[in-house]
Amino acid sequence: MRRISPDVIAPPIGAYSHLTFVPRDRQLVFIAGQVGSDRDGVLAEGAEEQTERTLRNIEALLASIGASPRDLVRLLTFVGGEEHLPGFYAARNRVYREWFGDDPVPGHSLAVVAALAAPGIHVEIEGWAAVPAEGPQQ
Repeated sequence: MRRISPDVIAPPIGAYSHLTFVPRDRQLVFIAGQVGSDRDGVLAEGAEEQTERTLRNIEALLASIGASPRDLVRLLTFVGGEEHLPGFYAARNRVYREWFGDDPVPGHSLAVVAALAAPGIHVEIEGWAAVPAEGPQQ
């Protein structure tokens, strides 16, 4: 995939690229909104821990189909209240450094909302990935 942020508009104000090009030999996979719970459904404490767990859940889903976070095209994050933004940013930036290093990162949108699907959920992330068309499938 190729990710760019042309200088025809202002540079991104966060960790995202303006444009992502998906090669023809890829198929799109849509990742439903994920939250920060473990395999047993136990929700992590706090926004930072939930963000970390949510991103690890996305990583695990991608691995289950032979893909990786580098196959992500775009993410959409919902944060349940402005007070949870610092925890979200801390975990996201830490995980992004691991996943992408100094390489361009996928597109990303962030919405601060009043509440999420259940009490105690502070972060929900959904995504789009472009995986090899001939790769493992479930």
